[in-house]
Amino acid sequence: MRLLLTACATTALVVAGPLTATAAGQAPQGPVGGDLLTAKPTVVANGAAPPAVQASAYVVADVDTGQVLAAKAPHAQLRPASTLKTLTALVLLPRLKKTDPVVGSDADAGIIGSKVGVYPGLHYTVDQLFQGMFLASGNDAVHALCAHDQGGVPATIQRMNAKAKDLGALDTHVTDPTGLDADGQYSSAYDLALFAQAGLTRQDFATYASTKYTNFPNAGNKGTYQVANQNKLLFNYDGALGVKTGYTTLARNTFIGAARRNGHTLVVTMMNAPHGITEDASNLLTWTFTNYGKLKPVGTLVKPAVAPPKTQPEGKPAAKPGSGTAGRPQARTALNPGQAVQSLALRVPGWAYAAPPVLLLGLFLRRPRALRRRRH
Repeated sequence: MRLLLTACATTALVVAGPLTATAAGQAPQGPVGGDLLTAKPTVVANGAAPPAVQASAYVVADVDTGQVLAAKAPHAQLRPASTLKTLTALVLLPRLKKTDPVVGSDADAGIIGSKVGVYPGLHYTVDQLFQGMFLASGNDAVHALCAHDQGGVPATIQRMNAKAKDLGALDTHVTDPTGLDADGQYSSAYDLALFAQAGLTRQDFATYASTKYTNFPNAGNKGTYQVANQNKLLFNYDGALGVKTGYTTLARNTFIGAARRNGHTLVVTMMNAPHGITEDASNLLTWTFTNYGKLKPVGTLVKPAVAPPKTQPEGKPAAKPGSGTAGRPQARTALNPGQAVQSLALRVPGWAYAAPPVLLLGLFLRRPRALRRRRH
C-alpha cells in the first residue's frame, strides 16, 4: 500500500511540475536557438577561428537566413544599456503616426542620461523624436514618445516585455524603455540580434538606424542644430547599416551593428565591453564576410512566434484601454520531437492523470473492508 501511494504521489508531482512551469511562462528546455548557444563564456564557431574581442558576450548572425555563425556567451543575461532602444522602437514604430505633433514636457527634459535636447513647451514631430532616439540615443526623446502613446511609460514597458516573448527573446526583461541601469533589467547578445533582425525588416527602423546626420529643433524655436549618429560603424565600415550603440557605467559598452556585403546581411551584437567596441565589431564582421563560404552555423535566430497581425492604422492603439494582453497572439516555439511529446502531454488536464491512481487506490481500500467482514 505504501509503495502504491508513493508511486501515485510521484506521478502526480512529475505531471504537475511541467504544468506549473508552463503556466509560469518558463523557457522551453534547452537553449533557445540551439544546444551550442549557452550562457557559458566560451567562443563557439565552426569553420574558422574568430578574432579575439573584449566583449563578455557576442553574436554574429546572418539576418536573412537566421544562421548564427559565431557566438560567445550568447544567452548570458547582461545589462543592455541603450541597445534596448531597438526593442522600444519595435513597439512604438507601428503604433505612432510619424507626423503627429508632440509637445516637450518637464519630465522629458528632466530625465537622466543621454539626451538629444527635448525642451518643455517646444513642439516636435514623432519622426523627429525617433531620429533623436536613434542617432543621439536621447532618453528624453524616448520618454516623450512613450508618453505620447496610450498608457505612457508603464504600458510601453508591458508591451516591450510581451514583444520580447513574441520574438523568442526569453533572456530579456524590461523595466525602463530607455535602457538605463534599472533593477531587474537585462537582455542578451542573442536577444539583441533578434531585435535587430526584426527591426531591419521595417523600412522606417532601417532608415533611422542608418541615418548619419539630422537636424533637430533648437530651444526657443531658434532654428535647428545638427545631430550625428553615435554609431561610428556607419562612418568607417563599407556596407554598414548602423543600428544602435549603448553605454552605462554598469553595462559598459554594448553594441548592435549590421552590414551588407556580397549579397549577405550580417548583424553583430556585443555586451559588456570595456572599450574598442567599433573596432571589435568591424573585425568580427570582416572575419565573417571573409570566411562566409566555409563557416557552418552553430545555431539559429528563432523565428517570431506567429505572423504579425494586420497592422492598425498609424496612431491608433492595437487594443482598447484595460484590455491588457487580450487579443495578443500567444508565443509559439518550434519544438523538437521530445518537447512535442511533452507539449502534447501537457495539454491533457491534470485531473485526467490523477483519476487512474485514485481509482486504483479505491480498489485497494475496499479490499481490507471485505476481509474484515469475513472475520466477523
